[in-house]
Amino acid sequence: MANETAKSRKVAFLGLGVMGYPMAGHLAKAGHEVTVYNRTQSKASNWVKDHGSRAAPTPAEAANEAEIVFACVGADKDIRAVVYGGDGALAGMRDGAIFVDHTTASAVIAGELDEAARAKGLGFLDAPVSGGQTGAENGALTVMVGGDAAAFEAAEPVMDCYARNVTHMGEAGTGQLTKMVNQICIAGVVQGLAEALNFAQRAGLDGERVLDVISKGAAQSWQMDNRGKTMLRGEFEFGFAADWMRKDLGMCIEEARKNGALLPLSALVDQFYARIQRRGGNRWDTSSLIHLLQNI
Repeated sequence: MANETAKSRKVAFLGLGVMGYPMAGHLAKAGHEVTVYNRTQSKASNWVKDHGSRAAPTPAEAANEAEIVFACVGADKDIRAVVYGGDGALAGMRDGAIFVDHTTASAVIAGELDEAARAKGLGFLDAPVSGGQTGAENGALTVMVGGDAAAFEAAEPVMDCYARNVTHMGEAGTGQLTKMVNQICIAGVVQGLAEALNFAQRAGLDGERVLDVISKGAAQSWQMDNRGKTMLRGEFEFGFAADWMRKDLGMCIEEARKNGALLPLSALVDQFYARIQRRGGNRWDTSSLIHLLQNI
């Protein structure tokens, strides 16, 4: 839940996409002094109009004087783009500041950033989030965090501004690994829900009545509650894009190759999302898996 009692901090937020925009907004509403940066400067200007404070032209300038620098961008390459170089966040951060990466990225880059931060006398936390755009807007995200315990203790009250749960999982990289577990679970649940609802429709059942009944039993899930009805209606122009899920599942599969875990269902669902992409559904919500079954 949003926390308005935490000590006011000077913070920066890099990346104002569908997640970062509201997350940074919660920080401002809680009384923190927020400087934002976004690659598309018009979006940063709009954020300032909505929330006050200021925007900076580079990550380094946004990070200057900040006690905590948050980032929420697209993938490994995007986080590298805002962190490294003369205009990158690390170049502008003051001694003892903490970098918190909310990007869903690889465990490899988490270790890399942790090492780079330590070399400059900075703290680092990999802190991917779950809860989607709705969770970000409502200040109800789940944050899974890897990194130094002291850095976590300092940053947790600030992350509470946009979270309902913030949990320290262990050393750097464990936040990203936990997010991979999250995405593996989601992939299986959405595929199962897609098959079940397609079955219900082909059996001539009232799909919404089916959802009403089974959502009160052991089959209930977040996906069922929030995506079941739109799946029945074939509505997918919103939510967490198939492109993003393929990126995440790709990282899961790559990590599994290293640790020996078997991910047969995840690999299969990844290929189903590839078929969604070939149908032009790159930006369709992950629930679009049912489209493959409804339109054979």
